[in-house]
Amino acid sequence: MSGRIVVAGASLGGLRAAEQLRAAGWTGGITVIGDEPHPPYNRPPLSKEVLAGKAAFASLAFTPKASATDVEWRLGTRIVSARLARRTVELDDGAVLPYDGLVVATGMRPRRLRCPGPVAGRHTVRTIDDAQVLRDRLTPGVRVVVVGAGFIGCEVAATAVGLGAAEVTVVDPLPLPMVGPLGELLARELRRRHEQRGIRFVLGAGVAGFEGGDRVTGVVLSDGSVLPADVVVESVGSLANTEWLEGNGLDLSDGVLTDGQLRVGGRPDVVAVGDVARFPNARYDGVPRRVEHWSVPTDSAKHAAKVLVGGDAGLAPFAPLPTFWSDQHDFRLQSFGAPVLGLGDVRVLDGDPAGDVLVGYHRDGRLVGVVALGGPSAARAAARYRAELLKQPALTPQGALS
Repeated sequence: MSGRIVVAGASLGGLRAAEQLRAAGWTGGITVIGDEPHPPYNRPPLSKEVLAGKAAFASLAFTPKASATDVEWRLGTRIVSARLARRTVELDDGAVLPYDGLVVATGMRPRRLRCPGPVAGRHTVRTIDDAQVLRDRLTPGVRVVVVGAGFIGCEVAATAVGLGAAEVTVVDPLPLPMVGPLGELLARELRRRHEQRGIRFVLGAGVAGFEGGDRVTGVVLSDGSVLPADVVVESVGSLANTEWLEGNGLDLSDGVLTDGQLRVGGRPDVVAVGDVARFPNARYDGVPRRVEHWSVPTDSAKHAAKVLVGGDAGLAPFAPLPTFWSDQHDFRLQSFGAPVLGLGDVRVLDGDPAGDVLVGYHRDGRLVGVVALGGPSAARAAARYRAELLKQPALTPQGALS
């Protein structure tokens, strides 16, 4: 229990990893390294309360548990490379840190559009600094174009309408907003609710470029038409921060591939946590996937810390129940499980899509996820199914759903 564990990444996953390492019995040094200058903070409010001016940074910052107050934090510092065989990481200031254990928690960054045209006036929402800059631009009367009709894109669009934007247009190449993770039934209803509140959708269209001199004044679509814009928000997915791990023989094709115990590259001294980890979930089909849900950093940190400190003897494979929510306008999406695995069999379990509704997602006749849309009663209905989803058996030895 001596030596040093380096935690690469100082967001929620890094914080929870440090706390869980202490809970697992690690008494040696823990160094957390993060490229942002800020201590760990809550990110979901960035596209909602922070943009709306209803939350300051102080209200977002996490307070480490008492057991982890002796952790060393190196903020505003980036890891540029790792040599797993030598058990070292190199920092951007040239320092080389040896480690006895390594936690990969470097997370994601926004994907950016590679289109001709000016850069000024184009925003992303991933960090507190991103949100604060965008907040200053979302003044009453502005014309806003959001590229990407996923969760963040729709949340930003809803916030912009609430702030008095003159026009809010959401562009996406898919036929419906959020259809990928939710399916057609809820996607159609979400589009209706957003349009009812003044948001315009341009779907089945891509972005070819941007107009303007020093700043963006318009978004050029793939059909040649132009959407006037004072502010553009790019919400077109994310990229894993894994470049620093290159050269170690790892599968970095989509995040960091781990085994069912969250070990990286079969090494007992390296684990990955949070949305950068691509892991097989034993609760479902065993196919490695990244999961960008708020619950995953905490769940994965707890499991990975046990593996890193004590090994996996007697420890069941990682099998979390993913959870997410999304607040848009005056309604909430609340989900438990893995709806994306049951898009072929979607059923209304309770309520009406036009009001409060609970939708179930099934695979081979088995419920694999639920999503509630509406007010508090819908969210409570979804929570009642959480216990049912947790009780379901994990995979058979062949890796198929039982």
